[in-house]
Amino acid sequence: MIRATLVPFATTPCEAVRSLSATVTLLAGGKLRLHYTLDGRLADLRIPPETTPERRNELWKHTCFEAFVAPAEGSAYREFNFAPSRDWAAYDFTDYRVNRGALPATAPSIAVSRDGDRLEVEAEFDIDFLPQAAGRLGLTAVIETRDGELSYWALAHPAARPDFHHAAGFMLSFG
Repeated sequence: MIRATLVPFATTPCEAVRSLSATVTLLAGGKLRLHYTLDGRLADLRIPPETTPERRNELWKHTCFEAFVAPAEGSAYREFNFAPSRDWAAYDFTDYRVNRGALPATAPSIAVSRDGDRLEVEAEFDIDFLPQAAGRLGLTAVIETRDGELSYWALAHPAARPDFHHAAGFMLSFG
């Protein structure tokens, strides 16, 4: 299991968030489990209510958690989005922001819990596309305030503006 802390982009802090962390677990059978924990004043955030999970585009326009998964070598990667509503998306990229389209993926298992000032989102999904059981991972989140302001969180922010697709942000190694 890998534990990581996400940090806000310098120009998009969110005072309502005290901390945002994640754990990563590589499971047997080519699956990855991500568990995001947000501690903060949830009443000051816009968190979509849980619904029946559906595949949806543009989840990043509101509160959502993301993972960028790439093989240990090369420029191809996949993007996975998980909203607290339990909606999800998966995309296939051949290179930096060169989107091949929606990834034909099985719906991930997404569990959401709220307890006081804590929101937890856990997603489990297939990564059997990796040629080996090793890869690089970028963990990110978009947090929306009640006022509609967006805050961008990641393991690191290697560019001059928030850019979750930047390969230098895929800084966790696993496998």
